[in-house]
Amino acid sequence: MKMLSLEQELKDNAYPGRGIVIGKSEDGMKAVTAYFIMGRSSNSRNRIFVGEGEGIRTEAFDASKLEDPSLIIYAPVRVLGGKTIVTNGDQTDTVYQGLESGMSFEESLRSRKFEPDGPNYTPRISGVICVENGRFDYAMSILKSNNGNPDACLRYTFSYENPAAGEGHFIHTYMHDGNPLPSFEGEPKLVGISGGIDEFTENLWKCLNEENKVSLFVRYIDIATGTYETRIVNKNH
Repeated sequence: MKMLSLEQELKDNAYPGRGIVIGKSEDGMKAVTAYFIMGRSSNSRNRIFVGEGEGIRTEAFDASKLEDPSLIIYAPVRVLGGKTIVTNGDQTDTVYQGLESGMSFEESLRSRKFEPDGPNYTPRISGVICVENGRFDYAMSILKSNNGNPDACLRYTFSYENPAAGEGHFIHTYMHDGNPLPSFEGEPKLVGISGGIDEFTENLWKCLNEENKVSLFVRYIDIATGTYETRIVNKNH
């Protein structure tokens, strides 16, 4: 698979929706993840990321302007032992509870499907990062409608063992802007991971569409120790 420039993928797409990146730093020492949200409606844009425990949650920037919270207020990131869960919805909790009860990542998501926001039927995208005993593996999932048909759910899980330094995968909800919004197609994109956490964060934020970007979360996890650094950028502040 051809390695793509993450920055170029973002620059070339005014509306990828929500996106998850997982990979390994250039020096091979860190597990890297990023999650961003974008918005077209005032309700979607009225959000910020805030820290919650070892993870984050979304929150209304201006509570007086919050309309329907059902699909926009959730915990995108939660941590369970050596596992970091990153998703674009409240299925973060579903995966957390499933893993806690001994289910696999894939099994945990079988009770869920795409979002009930017809005609878009936004895919649920999820990732889990496992950093244990000096080893790093990850998996990504997408649950989507069958070409806009809500009667069928297509379920794809991709697993990556011992990823190479400087490489990652990028999955996002929409191919591009449109009405209805076209769901992501294919397997997660192979992208390069470069720079330390501050450079990586700055590059991603800069490349997201200025009008539509809302918030960005980035975390670098030390594979040897499990300690981590986090960056949060909010357009509303």
